[in-house]
Amino acid sequence: MKPALSTFLLAAAISAFAVVPAHAETAKPSAKPDLKKGEAISTQVCAACHTADGSRGSPANPILQGQHPEYLAKQLSEFKSGKRDNAIMKGMASTLSDEDMKNVAAFYATKQAKPGFAKSKDTVALGEKIFRGGIADRNVPACAGCHSPTGAGIPSVYPRLAGQHADYTQAQLLGFRDGGRKNNAQMSGVVAKMNDREIKAVADYIAGLQ
Repeated sequence: MKPALSTFLLAAAISAFAVVPAHAETAKPSAKPDLKKGEAISTQVCAACHTADGSRGSPANPILQGQHPEYLAKQLSEFKSGKRDNAIMKGMASTLSDEDMKNVAAFYATKQAKPGFAKSKDTVALGEKIFRGGIADRNVPACAGCHSPTGAGIPSVYPRLAGQHADYTQAQLLGFRDGGRKNNAQMSGVVAKMNDREIKAVADYIAGLQ
């Protein structure tokens, strides 16, 4: 090998290895959520409406236990920004930093909610039909397509629904349909073609999923 070529290859090799640490410094992993801080926020800020651990409180409020943390943090951020309109939640979320939101969301995600149950025997078949198969003649897709057949959802994409209070789910679906909730155009499009009875039936069926 010629001296000039050998010197060139050596210099290239050194340069290639030299840039690795620089790239590594720009790709630092984000800090893990602090569950203790999350628990403190839950107890001090959220407990009045959601109980201290996000369990089965008032049917008008969502069960937070077992929900995907990415979804919860996103909702808190949208309450704070006003993208999701709720005066009470905006006031609560406005006191939280992005880190606080991630911590409390991670805390709730470590919990497992007690199973729920459907209340209406008369509409459970209709709710199951829509959840699993949609409404073909109106092009309403099956809820299971995004939220899974068990209602477990998909982390970072779609929320867990299984066991959620029927009253709360019904209120959110009506909000999407009637314009009260505007932070998910996809859901607004889906429920726009559903009537009150269908929405109530699906919400009740979801409450019994495990």
